[in-house]
Amino acid sequence: MSRLTVQMLHQQAGSQLDLTLVSGRAGYWRTLESSKIQRPGLALTGFMEHFRADRLQVVGFSEVAYLNSLDQTEQEEILDGFFGEQPPCVVITRGLEPPATLLELADRHKVCLFTTPLQNSVFVDRAVEYLDDKLEQTTSLHGVLVDVMSVGVMLMGPSGVGKSEVALELINRGYRLVADDIIEVRKRPPDAVYGSPSDIIGHHMEIRGLGIINVQDLFGVTAVRKRKKIDLVVELVHWAEDEEYERLGVDDVHHTLLGVNIPKIVLPLRPGQVIATLVEVSARDRLLKDHGIHSARQFQERLSQAIATARPATWDGEEVE
Repeated sequence: MSRLTVQMLHQQAGSQLDLTLVSGRAGYWRTLESSKIQRPGLALTGFMEHFRADRLQVVGFSEVAYLNSLDQTEQEEILDGFFGEQPPCVVITRGLEPPATLLELADRHKVCLFTTPLQNSVFVDRAVEYLDDKLEQTTSLHGVLVDVMSVGVMLMGPSGVGKSEVALELINRGYRLVADDIIEVRKRPPDAVYGSPSDIIGHHMEIRGLGIINVQDLFGVTAVRKRKKIDLVVELVHWAEDEEYERLGVDDVHHTLLGVNIPKIVLPLRPGQVIATLVEVSARDRLLKDHGIHSARQFQERLSQAIATARPATWDGEEVE
């Protein structure tokens, strides 16, 4: 997960969020660890039971009006408890004038206090979008990601097994390349994982014997895409006689990526196989499963029903076991 300080928030998203720092600059070092936003209405009345101090705090018209209704002593007592929880920062929306006590206590507790002319809803939408992007979990993987019939298929396997060649055949069939060799993976809440190409490699591919090719230049802009949700992991492995491989596919197998379980299949490679066709069929089968059609389980159920309803064989009126 990326580390995001209040200073980074101000410098990177200050114009997007229209932020103006009015107090508490010494709190620039504080970090934001959640993309969720808190409205501290009840907390400013002294009720702290459900207060989440790790979130960016948004103060609107109601909170400012309430503080202005209190005398200075009451304001200091409430705000001292509020800032004592050490929130990362506070933003006052709608261009409202912050009470003097709020400015003083923010500075005393070293908590950045910002103002913005944006309405509450507009600011919250923009802030959540920015924080989601900056705080999402990321990692880099070795593999190939292709879009096959809107199914994001990530090809994995040892170096030299033929992942890029399989992806190239899929591209030649009209499908789209997302990333080759290095996949930048990001988790988006609540449980989606997206892959994109690295900035350096882009949509280039390395094909042994051919060298580096640019897929977009060769096949056009419709043959590539910048990002795709990873829906299926296909692991390509060399065939081994002493290994047992899935025959029925009744039980689903998953690959865990950034805490998200993604359906996975293992394809053992043998001479003469058209691997691109197997990957394409795997994507089609994934689409069926997503729509509640599980072919292997349906076959197993029919087989079980046929066995259960079959009449026992007889010989001269006697059952044969």
